[in-house]
Amino acid sequence: MEEKKQATIVDVARAAGVSVATVSRVVNGNYPVKQETKEKVKQAINSLNYVPNVQARELNTRKSSTIGVVVPGLHNMFFAEVIDGIEEAVRQEGFSFLLSCAKNDPEQEMQAINTLVARNVSGIIVISPNTKNISESFYQELVQRVPLVFINGYHRIPGVSYVGNDEQLGCQNALEYLKELGHTDIMFVRGANSDSYDIKEETYRKFMAKSRALREDYILNIGEGNGVETVDSAMTALLAKLPELKPSAVFCCNDLMAVGALNACKRLGLSVPRDISVMGYDNIALSRLVEPKITTMDQNMFQLGENASRLLLENIRGGQSKRILLDNTLIVRETTDKFSHNDK
Repeated sequence: MEEKKQATIVDVARAAGVSVATVSRVVNGNYPVKQETKEKVKQAINSLNYVPNVQARELNTRKSSTIGVVVPGLHNMFFAEVIDGIEEAVRQEGFSFLLSCAKNDPEQEMQAINTLVARNVSGIIVISPNTKNISESFYQELVQRVPLVFINGYHRIPGVSYVGNDEQLGCQNALEYLKELGHTDIMFVRGANSDSYDIKEETYRKFMAKSRALREDYILNIGEGNGVETVDSAMTALLAKLPELKPSAVFCCNDLMAVGALNACKRLGLSVPRDISVMGYDNIALSRLVEPKITTMDQNMFQLGENASRLLLENIRGGQSKRILLDNTLIVRETTDKFSHNDK
């Protein structure tokens, strides 16, 4: 059977009785065309099932309609929900995106970005960048060549746009909530290689020091914080520490770690929240699907992605770099409760 050839712009022009240039103007919407002519071209496009060649169009205009997105991992639903917001916003503007996973590794993050630049993307969104672990000059030089937006990045680089949550205030609010419930022995669980974890740990240290309750052995780094192994890593680490240290509450830097904490408590025969309170961060869908449902901080994930896309498209079109900061919201569910020191 002979393979059916895909219709070309020449076929559309012939069917509509117009020039190729006119078809191009209708497809791209970059020049005015009479309404009657426009309808003829659209009818020809529909009848021939013509699909414009994006690569050819980009070669002609020397402008890419693709942006790059770099994520630390693909197993944390936080990133999936942020990407959902990115996709919605760029699609409305006729853009698409290439996704690259850095696997929470600074070297892979740089490699992923260089690959996207080589593919001629118009701009790049980096979610939770490793700016603390990457030479500042890398991003300083990069932003001179391609527009950049960081989501939840905390190291300021001139020319880079930022969209984030006020995680410092959010972390403080979470700890104040636990303190109001009577908790003073609060364990802190984090992962490796993330500006987000660093800012939360710094906030935790200041808060606990002010309360004269800071203990180094209560700070637990489980390694990879956004991988498929995160839940089990958090569980394993807490299985070893909870019986020895006996905290009244566990504050986790994300909801995957909080699920690991719940699993550890279950294996140790600890009732949550009667014996110990557990708090997560992010408010991913999983936090309301497990039992008991996790108390957490909502990070406005869809809005993060949506705002980052709009900022990047503004930058691509010549706009100045900006910073947008969203508030975190406390979501109280079933894993936290009042603590009586008489029970300890």
